[in-house]
Amino acid sequence: MKFPHATPRGLHFVAEAPVPGLALAERRVADAEATIICVHGGLDRAGSFARLARRSDTFNLVAYDRRGYQGSRAKGPLGLDRHVEDLLTIAEHESRRGPVLVFGHSYGGVIALTSAARQPEMAQLVLAYESPLPWILARESSRPIPGDDAGYEAEIFFKRVVSKGAWERLGHAEQESRRLDGPALLSDLATLREPAPFDLSQLRTPTAYLHGDGLLSPHYRALSTEIARVNPRITSHELTHAGHGAHLSSPDQLAARIRELWSRACASA
Repeated sequence: MKFPHATPRGLHFVAEAPVPGLALAERRVADAEATIICVHGGLDRAGSFARLARRSDTFNLVAYDRRGYQGSRAKGPLGLDRHVEDLLTIAEHESRRGPVLVFGHSYGGVIALTSAARQPEMAQLVLAYESPLPWILARESSRPIPGDDAGYEAEIFFKRVVSKGAWERLGHAEQESRRLDGPALLSDLATLREPAPFDLSQLRTPTAYLHGDGLLSPHYRALSTEIARVNPRITSHELTHAGHGAHLSSPDQLAARIRELWSRACASA
């Protein structure tokens, strides 16, 4: 089947996914160079990559609600190992069409890097954007360990990462939807307090670490330096005027950087 080169509607959810029970969305283009698989972070969802999808006219783009979140909320059990299994299954499915890139945002990057460490041939390129890697360099924080009230912790997390004003602008149903994603969020956060799930020095898949130049840029620059020390094969790249949610606020710049890094990966292959 031929798909139009540009689809204004962006992402649309499909009836069947490679992992039964996962809500998966896609945007297909004609003669795609490769497929970008987007893995969202904590308290996010597949739909947040719609702007990036509309700007990726030479790539297919696939995104999914991770198990425990939104359309995949009923899919269990939770935990990093399960998220890795899901990504590896989707990547294997997409590899039948051609080359694969994985873009992991925030905690999604932890999943992407862990998956690549366990199965290096998963993708031709892995991109992690502002992913927390406390095993490489921890970020100082005075915040207490999250409690057991998952809904409350989801609300607090949203207000901290997005903004209190954005939370208050959400309707009651959307606020409740975010609270219902709380158990999955707590599972994600728990992983970051456990031993390192992969050995960064052994990562062989071409990999890039991306970050913005916002308030936390000093930490990400220091982390990038430490990543290069541990594994010099991993490159780091800073986006200008970009915050944590670059796929939402800076999709043009992010799409351009992904194309650039893909071209470099192809040239060095």
